[in-house]
Amino acid sequence: MTDIALLVSDIDGTLVTPDKSLTARASEAVRNLGQAGVGFTLVSSRPPRGMAGLLRALDVRLPFAAFNGASLVGVDMQLIRALRLSEAAARQTLDFLAARGIAAWVFADDAWFVTDDRGERVAHERHTVSFDPTVVADFDAVMDRIDKIVGVSDDHPALAKAEADLGALLGEAASAVRSQTYYLDVTHPHADKGLAVRDLAAATHVDLARTAVIGDMSNDVAMFKVAGFAIAMGQATDAVKAQAKATTGPNTADGFADAVEQLILPRAAKSPVG
Repeated sequence: MTDIALLVSDIDGTLVTPDKSLTARASEAVRNLGQAGVGFTLVSSRPPRGMAGLLRALDVRLPFAAFNGASLVGVDMQLIRALRLSEAAARQTLDFLAARGIAAWVFADDAWFVTDDRGERVAHERHTVSFDPTVVADFDAVMDRIDKIVGVSDDHPALAKAEADLGALLGEAASAVRSQTYYLDVTHPHADKGLAVRDLAAATHVDLARTAVIGDMSNDVAMFKVAGFAIAMGQATDAVKAQAKATTGPNTADGFADAVEQLILPRAAKSPVG
């Protein structure tokens, strides 16, 4: 059985509870990884600023990935590389969302732009990322440098349909995948969590075969496919679980901590990362 030298974790639906809290057991699990010589870092659909608090709380000392892997960021919060949407793909996406009556957010220039700060899920996202949106009349000023567009809707079946239809419309021009049942993320076509895990493993000099990942949503499947060991959260769909090698409990019951204690630490590398 191959040992594990690096764990890359999703955040929302995985590391944190549904109310975006970090439990004491999750924090202890990350400390135990460090003591066992297993490196730990994060990959998320969140912007880098929206990950900063967790990075500090967990004392993460490795590069991490934001925007579903579109941005690779150093421990000093300096951008290592960024893959951004083309202007044509961005406009096509925004036109599609408007036609479907789906609210759109844009992330660019280390900021979050909305046209209505009282709109659907805005308060929820403000709590999640710990910073306020910038209200604009339209997104024209940043159209040539967008990191991510998010389609937002609590009509989950409609957003699932939009995911399929927008993916078909954009083709190879962009990636369209839900990061939550209520968020449809559109990013650069080569930006996904699989790319992020490859880059993070390379940056920490760990072979992919010795890299483990954990997540809960369809946007996590790309990293399941490249890592040596993949763990799905208990509340994940059957389709997501089918792509993993193991399943842990849900994020309502410390499934992340259970995964570390039961699945990762018993296979901890004998020599530390770095």
